[in-house]
Amino acid sequence: MAPSDLPYLKHEVSEPPLHEPPPNPAGGRTLIVDASDPGAYVRPSAALKDARDDDQIFVRPGTYEDKVFVTERPVLLVGAGREHVQIFSRRSGPLYLQRVTGGRISGMTFRYVGSDQHSAMNILDSTCTITNCRAMEGLLSGVVIYGPNCRPSFMDNDVCFNRESGIFVFGGAKPYVAQNRCYGNHHFGIAVRDPGSHPDLVRNCCERNMLSGMLLFHQAEAMMLNNICRDNHYWGLVTTPECQTSPAREKLGTHNELASNPRGDVQVTEQPLGEIGR
Repeated sequence: MAPSDLPYLKHEVSEPPLHEPPPNPAGGRTLIVDASDPGAYVRPSAALKDARDDDQIFVRPGTYEDKVFVTERPVLLVGAGREHVQIFSRRSGPLYLQRVTGGRISGMTFRYVGSDQHSAMNILDSTCTITNCRAMEGLLSGVVIYGPNCRPSFMDNDVCFNRESGIFVFGGAKPYVAQNRCYGNHHFGIAVRDPGSHPDLVRNCCERNMLSGMLLFHQAEAMMLNNICRDNHYWGLVTTPECQTSPAREKLGTHNELASNPRGDVQVTEQPLGEIGR
């Protein structure tokens, strides 16, 4: 099923593209990516090679086969809109951030179209903001956020049609995850694992995922406020007994919408992945 076939995406299809780049908040140059313009960069990765730390990259509408890899530096990468800019890769994940020290990525869709186990977005020990993007069709989770120094702000994104979960936070990461829409994923909308992992989960909507809306397991912790988990195939939230939430587990239903799922709101179990044979 294509994104445009889903009723809760149709309002986004008509959004006009951003025709001009926004002002560069860092004060540097703005490098233009446009495969149809011989005076512009043909791919985002080509512009990144020439960009200084205070430069902004603006991606015009188009479909680009590319891998965006950023490490040990800030990034300012702005697309014309997630309905109008698609970056896809068949050999590895199309977005990989490693120890990115700040900046912003916005306005584009990242799509994995290969057959190996990769995610659409891979975020390791980074502190930038990712907003108004889409991550889709990963053969692992769509977005993996991990590492003890990983504290990105991941806001207002679509995470959909991934073969495992939508957003997976693990390895001690502490991101701010807010106002994202996680739908049509094969496992959970949002999953959190491992001691030290402690995301703030605020105002996310997890719906129509093939297992449950959210999962917390293996000593994970999370703040959970004003999230909506509805119309998933199993529960609103699945958690193992030792996981800690704020507010406390018995109050989660008061501060989040978890009940509109066939099996109920919260399931506490020692085998949260039993339904998929793990």
